[in-house]
Amino acid sequence: MAEETNHRSITESAGRAKQKVLIVDDQPLNLAFAAAEIEDICDPIQAYSGEQALKLAGIEQPDLILLDVQMPGMTGFEVCRLLKQNCQTAEIPVIFLTCMDEEADEEQGLNLGAIDYIAKPFSPAILRARVRNHLLIQRQRMQLERLAQCDGLTGVANRRSFDQVLNAEWQRLAGIKEPPGLLMIDVDLFKGFNDHYGHLAGDQTLQKVATTINRQMQRAHDLACRYGGEEFACILPHADQGGAKDIAESIRSAILDLRIQHAPSPVSDWVTVSIGAVSIVPTIDKAPDTLISQTDQCLYQAKTGGRNQVNPG
Repeated sequence: MAEETNHRSITESAGRAKQKVLIVDDQPLNLAFAAAEIEDICDPIQAYSGEQALKLAGIEQPDLILLDVQMPGMTGFEVCRLLKQNCQTAEIPVIFLTCMDEEADEEQGLNLGAIDYIAKPFSPAILRARVRNHLLIQRQRMQLERLAQCDGLTGVANRRSFDQVLNAEWQRLAGIKEPPGLLMIDVDLFKGFNDHYGHLAGDQTLQKVATTINRQMQRAHDLACRYGGEEFACILPHADQGGAKDIAESIRSAILDLRIQHAPSPVSDWVTVSIGAVSIVPTIDKAPDTLISQTDQCLYQAKTGGRNQVNPG
């Protein structure tokens, strides 16, 4: 996982921004020609060597790579092999541009992970059609990945995404001896709310609560998730105990300020939440379940202690 990923954007797409295509060829005229042919359907990035291509692929994270096979020094085959070995670039689709027309050469490229071949000299119409089609496929694949990480009702990250991100952050932060904070959030007496107002009102309330929690995730690394039912969780990398408690309190207060009526509640006239907040420095020999267990215990204490409160342990 890239460290600068904005976890809060689980449901956001790239909008209408053009997708990036990295074109790799040691011949400047070939680069200029290919870039000119596709610049109205994508944002072309040019690399003149295999080494430069590997660097730009890691930095720019293009949506597609057009890769010349026959280059001096590092060949296109070698570049493709290295791209597929790097977790940051392995999923970027590669199309080979080549004069080589032997079946064995095409087989080698496909075995290395390329998705297509375009023979040189290529037809501008064929180049544009192939690029357009593969960008569409890539866009659809990314959309499916986003949907797989998203809770269908509330729009925040789902439990699957929570597990993946917490595991990744636990390992990363253990290496630099920095703490992740974790919040476990429960909507107080939600069964009574559903029984009184109906499940449609319950769903609408969960959506409002999720949106409010997500708005309190102010830093790029913070992630709000639906943990299950009326329970939410927030992963707060680099947050110490005081920082986790402050964010938890801002969430509790913001949800109370929504003024969603909860007539059956003995706690308040309005919908409230109870929150467990814990921050610990992870170690490689312990699993993130340690953090989850401690935070869940704090949530339990917040609920048994009267609800509508934060328990930081």
